[in-house]
Amino acid sequence: MFIQFEDEVKSVLEKAFETSGFRLLNIPLEESEHADLATSAAFRLAATYGKSPVSITRDVQNKIHLDDSNLIGRVEVAGPYINFFVSEKYFSRTVEKIKAEGMDFGRMPARKKVIVEHTSANPNGPLHVGHIRNSIIGDTLARILARSGWNVETQYYVNDMGRQIAVVAWALEHFELDDSVKSDHAIADLYRRANQLLEDDKERWSEVNELLQRVEKGDETVIKRFYSVVGLVMDGIRETLKRLNIDHDRFVNESSFVTSGDVFNIVEGVKETGRVEVDDGALVVDLKDLGIEKSLVLQRRDGTSLYTTRDLAYHKWKAEQCEWMINVLGADHKLISTQLRLVLDLISVKQPDVVIFEFVSLPEGSMSTRRGVFISADELLDEIKKHALEEVGRRRPDESAKFKEEVAEMVGTAAVRYDVIKVSADKSTVFDWRSALDFEKQGAPFIQYAHARACSILRKAEAEKQEHDFELADPALLTNKSERELIKKMAYLPKILQKAGNDLKPHILAVYARELAESFNQFYRDSPVLHAEEDLRRARLMLVDCARTTLAITMETLGIVAPEEM
Repeated sequence: MFIQFEDEVKSVLEKAFETSGFRLLNIPLEESEHADLATSAAFRLAATYGKSPVSITRDVQNKIHLDDSNLIGRVEVAGPYINFFVSEKYFSRTVEKIKAEGMDFGRMPARKKVIVEHTSANPNGPLHVGHIRNSIIGDTLARILARSGWNVETQYYVNDMGRQIAVVAWALEHFELDDSVKSDHAIADLYRRANQLLEDDKERWSEVNELLQRVEKGDETVIKRFYSVVGLVMDGIRETLKRLNIDHDRFVNESSFVTSGDVFNIVEGVKETGRVEVDDGALVVDLKDLGIEKSLVLQRRDGTSLYTTRDLAYHKWKAEQCEWMINVLGADHKLISTQLRLVLDLISVKQPDVVIFEFVSLPEGSMSTRRGVFISADELLDEIKKHALEEVGRRRPDESAKFKEEVAEMVGTAAVRYDVIKVSADKSTVFDWRSALDFEKQGAPFIQYAHARACSILRKAEAEKQEHDFELADPALLTNKSERELIKKMAYLPKILQKAGNDLKPHILAVYARELAESFNQFYRDSPVLHAEEDLRRARLMLVDCARTTLAITMETLGIVAPEEM
């Protein structure tokens, strides 16, 4: 409903400015602590028209008419600002809209296809905490965009032929795979041992390089060995992602762009730009005049392609499949993603939007797959679940072991997802499980508990056979401050989804979820529901049901389970 209110304000202002003789494209609107919406447009016009902002505002105020407006209640002027406030209809219509649309509230009309590529971790070991920030950001963005009407396809770009995979394939000839542990962990151990051996005997790198060359030339025996290695790791990675409530629609193999000839065609296409040079036998792309000092290596001296070359082919293929491409990448990919975008532009291929995230760490220290010193996502999730189980046991000691286990898994996963996504991607963060699992702080358990509380109120009302026919409820009775604030907060959900999707900032939704839960809790503290007089009780039960729906939508979009009890 907030979006409709915003549209009415824009329409009213556009007519008022035009009638007053002022021309201004894109009238600025801000949310303000003094109003539901405000404009400071007069500041932009002052210099152009040689009048003071206050004088301009007064002229425009006199031309504002609300005859055709349903959602604007009143307009006030404060110096150079024009403030707008919602009407009584705004509150009733918000509740009625949520009641009518249910879980479809906030869903936008259908749009075209977007491909969101995320995670895409090298298949040489299990995911660690750094990887899952990528996964959680990408998955949450995909969910937000789907709610915003986009036809979303999520992709995992599988590096099934790079040097790291060659190291593991080589390692399988020299070490025995431990099949008593999860497959991705077993491969990580092989990778660590192989790197140690190769560091001790550097001449053996020629054996690894030979494998790379044989794959590039289409050697079926070596290709099958690479596929076998990658398959083992990807099985483990998919299992980990499943625990985080993350699925990919499509896994795209890097090697497919070599065997199809797409990589060859990309190299030839880049050569035609006239920017390709030979540097010590390798083909490189000079980007200095475009502000990038480091050249992009297109082909090694032995004629083999690089990950970046194959990535160009992948993006050309993706660009033909969709209207919009989004990549989620770590901060260490800033340079290569810039090079990629520039080269794609040079060959007239549309560029992806790139969401760069800073690193996440644990209080225990840094992580490195190559050295074998890292905390895997599996270990983190197991540890979180263990502590969640202890917390649930303290809070619900009389419940069954099955109940405690299910709630612990649900709360643990939510705690990880929420604690990661609540921080803006451009800020580094430290994941602290103690804070994430604190039921009293405003994290995932706090939000989940608000939903469970709403469900509990509705269950009690039904058990007590209290009036539950919302068709008879009158939302106009919801006039308390906390009731109005909750309705306003719920009305804002579509705007939040729109903003988070357009700006590619999923943390905006996480912040909103916390505020929505707090707003519901404040209403619960201020407004008795089950013991209110009949008409008011019915209206408040309807509000509880709307809050339950809005919380459920928000959590579903964040990839978090909305529990009916905790």
